[in-house]
Amino acid sequence: MQLIQQKMILNRIYYLEVLVFILLQSCGVKRENIANTERLVTVHDADSVVLESPSGAKASFPRYASVERNITIADYFDFVDSLVERYDSIVPYTLSEHLLVRANPWVIDVLADTDYYRMIERDSFVYDQKKMIVLHETDSLVVPDSIAASRILNKMNKTWIDVNIPEFKLRIYQDSTLLYTFPIRVGQSRERYLVMGDRITDMRTITGKGKIVRVDRNPTFYNPVNGIQFFTTKRDDEKRTLMPLIPWIETEINGIRNGQMIHPTTNPKTLGKAYSNGCIGVKEADAWVIYYYAPLGTPITIRYDLKVRDSVENEIILKDIYGRSRLKSQVGEKIK
Repeated sequence: MQLIQQKMILNRIYYLEVLVFILLQSCGVKRENIANTERLVTVHDADSVVLESPSGAKASFPRYASVERNITIADYFDFVDSLVERYDSIVPYTLSEHLLVRANPWVIDVLADTDYYRMIERDSFVYDQKKMIVLHETDSLVVPDSIAASRILNKMNKTWIDVNIPEFKLRIYQDSTLLYTFPIRVGQSRERYLVMGDRITDMRTITGKGKIVRVDRNPTFYNPVNGIQFFTTKRDDEKRTLMPLIPWIETEINGIRNGQMIHPTTNPKTLGKAYSNGCIGVKEADAWVIYYYAPLGTPITIRYDLKVRDSVENEIILKDIYGRSRLKSQVGEKIK
């Protein structure tokens, strides 16, 4: 029902813009006479016009890209890429997948709702998530005008990720404004031999500052311990499904790419635990949100702060899951 209402609102906005344009034209009012700031220069198609200011800068009314067939998750990225390719040469700015979807936040909500456990709550078992329909042939997406695009890009440029390991929390900020807080799992507090690295590896999640450097929209899955590829997963409810198609995000920390990823876990019972082989695990639904709020280059800070404050600003001391306080005290004793 919410999606239907959103579509109705978009349609009403579109027809209102068209009506205003027709009224202005019928009254003989030209864009170039309105405060001498804009003039109509091109009509690309029936759903859009492009404006150009005296300085040469271009702006545009929103466009509406129709979905002409049902799009499953398996087809989703190819479809979005096709829209970006089609409209990038038309709009007066550089269009990207992240910009397009951020202009249509309901798409993120739909993707998040494909989370296996959300579907189970609705009494719907999903074996192959890739077959789920996320865009319907009656849907349409807004291709933002230049003003809206600039506003979204400005927000994206001010977005950064904060991870506090002992708190088991990943936060998304826009400047100093907290947008989201997600539960996570982190690396185990031990060393372990990994076949894929052919060495004994410290499993603890690495701290420091860095950025998002790579996205894998179609990941393949290998057990790093034995190097064997797998295609299915055993869920928390003991049921087995195919692995979902959700992007994995690679970080670069302290200038080094360690293969430390932010990715969905199919076993959310492990959230709030030091359980992984070093990666940061999140819910499937949360992974979609993080993906669209963390394009390449997004800054990330991974810290290990034991002192935090709760919602009413009371100080809390967290459990030292990696034993860092003990190591510091041992080092201090040796120095003495």
